[in-house]
Order: sequence, then C-alpha cells, then structure tokens
Amino acid sequence: MYQQTLYKILDNHIKPKVLKRTNRYAKWEYGYNEEHDVVIISKTGKIGEIYEIQGLKIALPKEEKPHVFDGNTWEYSEYPKELSKIKSVFDWEEYPSEFKEKWYGYIDDEFKKREEGFWFINKDKPTYITGTHYMYLQWSKIDVGHPNFRESNRLFYIFWEACRADRRSYGMCYLKNRRSGFSFMASGETVNAATISTDSRFGILSKSGPDAKKMFTDKVVPISVNYPFFFKPIQDGMDRPKTELAYRVPATKFTRKKLDNNEKLKEISGLDTTIDWKNTGDNSYDGEKLKLLIHDESGKWEKPTNILNNWRVTKTCLRLGSRIIGKCMMGSTSNSLDKGGENFKKIYYNSNVEKRNANGQTSSGLYSLFIPMEWNYEGFIDKYGHPVFDTPEKETQDVFGDYINQGVIDHWNNEVEGLKQDQDGLNEYYRQFPRTEEHAFRDEAKESLFNLTKIYEQIDYNVDLNNKSLVTVGSFQWENATQDTRVIFVPNKDGRFNISWVPQIELQNRVIIKNGSKHPGNEHMGAFGCDSYDISGTVDGRGSNGALHGLTKFSMEDAPPNQFFLEYIARPQTAEIFFEDVLMACIFYGMPILAENNKPRLLYHFKRRGYRGYSMNRPDKVWNKLSATEREIGGIPNTSEDIKQAHAAAIETYINTNVGILETGYGDMYFQRTLNDWAKFNVNNRTKHDASISSGLALMACNKNRYIPVAKKERKSIDLGIKRYNNSGNISKILK
Repeated sequence: MYQQTLYKILDNHIKPKVLKRTNRYAKWEYGYNEEHDVVIISKTGKIGEIYEIQGLKIALPKEEKPHVFDGNTWEYSEYPKELSKIKSVFDWEEYPSEFKEKWYGYIDDEFKKREEGFWFINKDKPTYITGTHYMYLQWSKIDVGHPNFRESNRLFYIFWEACRADRRSYGMCYLKNRRSGFSFMASGETVNAATISTDSRFGILSKSGPDAKKMFTDKVVPISVNYPFFFKPIQDGMDRPKTELAYRVPATKFTRKKLDNNEKLKEISGLDTTIDWKNTGDNSYDGEKLKLLIHDESGKWEKPTNILNNWRVTKTCLRLGSRIIGKCMMGSTSNSLDKGGENFKKIYYNSNVEKRNANGQTSSGLYSLFIPMEWNYEGFIDKYGHPVFDTPEKETQDVFGDYINQGVIDHWNNEVEGLKQDQDGLNEYYRQFPRTEEHAFRDEAKESLFNLTKIYEQIDYNVDLNNKSLVTVGSFQWENATQDTRVIFVPNKDGRFNISWVPQIELQNRVIIKNGSKHPGNEHMGAFGCDSYDISGTVDGRGSNGALHGLTKFSMEDAPPNQFFLEYIARPQTAEIFFEDVLMACIFYGMPILAENNKPRLLYHFKRRGYRGYSMNRPDKVWNKLSATEREIGGIPNTSEDIKQAHAAAIETYINTNVGILETGYGDMYFQRTLNDWAKFNVNNRTKHDASISSGLALMACNKNRYIPVAKKERKSIDLGIKRYNNSGNISKILK
C-alpha cells in the first residue's frame, strides 16, 4: 500500500494553555509569529491545526461549522440568476432598495469567504480552503469550465497564503508536473488580488513574450470578465484587452453621473490598478513597483535569457528598502539543465525554508514547494479530490463519474518501463511527471562522460529504497571531547556525514604503530579519497565544498566488498572544522586517505597532529621519484593529464561494474549527490565536481597497485669469454 503525505500536523507545537487562552480573546495576528516560529494564515484571531509543509509551519484558522454539500465533497454553487443579469455596479445602483436588501446577505457572505476562507465537509472530514482557493473554485472560469477540487491544490493554496502572510518571504518557487493547473491558479490569484488592491501593478512573465501574452489573454482576462459584478471593479478600456487590464474609472463614466437641477457631480472612485505582461528578458519590469509578479514556465528560460538574472532584477520590484511590498508566484516544470533547467534548479534549492540567512530569509527570498506527480495527475483523482495511488480494490469514481481502474503509481511505472530503452525519452518523462525532485531536474543523457543509464537506474532504485534507512546521517566526535583518544559516530539529522556501513566495534579506531608513528590498522579493508579546500571563506561567500568518500576493498573482514560507505559534501564555517572532520573519519575507520596536494593544508593538518602515516603517497610514483613536499605530506597532484584520465577511468570502471542493474540485482551505491555529480561530470572542468573528484580518488586509493610504475629493465651485454661461431659450411668461423 503506497503511502505519502505532503504535510504533517504538528501536535502541541504551541502549548495547549497558550493556544486556548489566545483563542479565547481572538488575539492571534495574521502573519509570521516569531515567538512560536509559525506563519498564521487565520484572519479570525483564532487558530486550529498547525501544518508543516516542506519545512514551513503554518497555523490554519480554528475550525468553524463546515458547510455540508449534498455529495459529501466540494460542489460549485450556481450563481443566482437574478444577480447574473447585473453586469456592473452601475446596473446594481439602478435596482430598487427592496431587491438590494434581499441580496446583501449573500454578497456579504461571499466577501467573507473571500477574506477568511471556507470550511466544508469532504469525505466526512472538515476541510479548510483559503479565500484565494475559494475564489478559484467558485468564481474562476478556466478552459474546462469551473475547476475541480483537488487536495494537492488545497495544500498549494495554504502554502501560498503562508508566503503572502510571512513578512520574510518574497513568494514561492513551485516545482510541478505538467498539466497541474498552475497557470490557471496563478491567473486566478492575479485577478483576485488585483480586484481588491488600489494603486498597484501586477505583472506576468513566461518563457517567452508570446507565452506571457497568451496567459494574459486566454486566462487572466476571461477570469476577470466572468467575475460577478460585486467583485468586479470599474474597468477602463476594452472588455477583453490584449496588453493591459486596467481597473480604473474611464473618463466617460463621469458624464453618466451628471445630475439634473444643477446637482454636484458625484465622483466615482476607481482602484487605479493594472495587470499587464512583458516580453521575456533579464531586465523585464526593471524599475517597476509590483504588488504581484507571476513567473510562469520559469524552468524553461533558454539562452540568452536567464531566469537567475531576471529574478535578481525583479526581486527589487517587490520591496521598498528592506520592506517586502509585493510577492512572486513562480512555478514550472524544468527543462534539461542546459536549456534553462540549471538556473531554475538553483533558484529552487536556494528557496529552502530550512536554510535562512541572519535576516530570516532564504538565499533567493522565495519559499520552495514540490508536489509529486502522483498527487496531481489527471485521470487519477477521485471525486473527493484525493489521488488514487494504488489500483483500487473497490469501485472508485473520479469527479466526472468515470471509474478509475488503475492506480497512478502502477500507471507511472508502466510508462517508465516502456521508456527504459530510450534514456532521453525517459528523462523527459521524468521531468514532465516527476515523483522526486531528482526526477524533476533529470538531465539529458547525450553529453555525459559516464554511463548515464546505469547511474539513473541506481538513482531510481535508491528512491524506491528511501524508507529503508540504508543511509544514516550523523557526526564524528572525540570521545569525552578529548582529542587523539577514540572517535565515535553519533547519528544526527544535522550532521555532515552520510554513512551506509560501520565496521565492527573491535575494528573501529584500529591503529598500527610503525617506527613510532601512527598508521591505519584497516588499510586492507578500504581507503578514503578527499577533495579539500584551504580557504575558510570566499569573497562571494560560496566557494566549493569539501568532499570525502570512503570505499571498501574486497577483504576477508566482515565488510561489504567494493562499496562506497561514506559521503561527506559540505563546507563548514572554517577549514579547520573540515580538516578535523576528515581526520576523525579516517581514524574511526582505520583507513588511509588519498587527497590532492595542491591544496595542502589538510595534509599538513594530518602531519601536525601525528597522522602522516594515514596520508597516502601518490601511487603512480616510487618513493625516490617523489618531490620533497610529497615525501613530507603525501597526496597526489591534480594537474597531471595522466592522473586526470586515470581518475575518470576509475569512476567509469566502477559505474560499469557496480552501479545500476547488475547480473545479481542492483548496485549498492546509495549516495544520491555523488551519483548526480557523476552524471554531470566534465573531465575538462572538474572544479564544480567535488563529489566526483573525491570518489575517484577513493577508487584510485583502493586500487593503487594498478598505478604503480613498472621499472624498465636495462639489459647489458656481458663478455664471458665465450665465442660465437657461424657453423654454416664445412668450416666453423668465429663471429666478430
């Protein structure tokens, strides 16, 4: 039985007494509550359940008496015919008071739902939707008529409302699957927000200017046109404009209000708010002040346009000084990495709400949200808006009354199986209908140095094993905080190490003393490779990561053969912390390390601490051919072309023999970051591939015998006084 949830409910995140007392006086304020680290989206002063969606804690309104539809789920409520005839507020003013009094309650109730959201019973359970979501479901006309309720959209809108409420957030970066409805939802939000905003501007960008225009004319404008009169502001210009939708008072309207008997002209107030679109470019909307920016198809901006450059520009349009005055709703599937996907990927991962700067903001300013395809795949959503993961055992109907006879997971797996022989086709399907973030950013296979088919086979296999906890996150530390004693491993979700195996306790911290110096006691079992760095900080504050990989050999010990068992890819606050992390790992496993010596501080750290014996010498040279520095600290240079090629060949061989589908099943390489780094590795530009460099050095360390130079034997002729003869003919002759 497939199980997945996009959110979890946090019980007792706020002390029950505090929650009850504050609810009693309706004192909870909309926005980010720093004391309790929660974003409150309730506008009633009372809160109920607290959701955690992709790391963001969101307090929903306290449950009110939910509405019960006849079908035990959401139903569109028909617009009263008497009101549907009214096209504008001017027409409304012409109706008698008795008529208006009849409908004031209905209109006020709609405004309340728009502001506070709406509770209804869905499949016997009280369910909350935000006001924006209500406006989308009830009052937004899309290509199929009225939208259907989907649980995935409910969570999307709750997350979006939290982005709106949180003063630290510039909006959202939504990683989606194809046909998820994002363009319509974003268009609905644009109209909804614009029709209640004064003196504001709303902008639309897409992967191209024509795409932005199409979104404006085919989605935004029809939604606006079909709003009921009481939500529709006075509009200037054409009913269906091509470039700008303006909610302001036309000059002609004033003449309609002229009164007889010399009465004073009654002024009409307008919102003075506009919605427009721009051609795609790095400087689109530069210098403008925006209340909302819609970024559609953000993962498909191809050169020369650059979504990263554009976001740096448009981000400033959403703030005055340090105060955020506007929001961005960004959403897309991803192109292949070299066709715009790489830049969108950077924005997405820079939007992780669990990684904030000192100002409480993410690196991008946005909040990332990913909804897997199985939650939002057309044809596999039941009448209650819930995804049908598994093939149903009993009759299950969709919203149209058709039966769903297959689960979305089985359907997806069948599609994948049919594309196994077409790697690029498979990768495109993954990007369009991703079940994981890695699927969403899956790259094309054509330019990879290594066998991408085997790499992606392993990646997908690891995803399926996700719940089996084959990899433990943690930290190494000195026992009793005393250096040079015993190293222990401590599981810790915030640790920098990922490990899949540890040796038996009697083999841990195993050291051999040779000639008074320390040497690793388990060198026969495996070795480490390391890509180090020397400088703690860089000018841009980023810099490359330090990387460490541990690999076993084939040995008689109780250890998995030829398996990567440790992955470390991080850049701690100081280089010294990194050096000590690496040292502790080597001591704990009792294995040597092969590191690049062009960045020598790590190796000097080993020597200074008395562990020079743990640092391997370069395997491609004998001792008397080593330089003075290499004799002193060990290590291997990264400048030699021969070493670069040997390094890449070592990874290639390992992938072909130990990764993906093998004769005995699947490989046991469980570290996804390293696999993805191998997929993108460029032997001519290695600086970005810390994991590949480190893992390749571990392979060379474990197979050092392959690189030992063979001394050429010089044969010298030795005169032993023995003559050689030509014995042809009747007489033997001495050869000179």
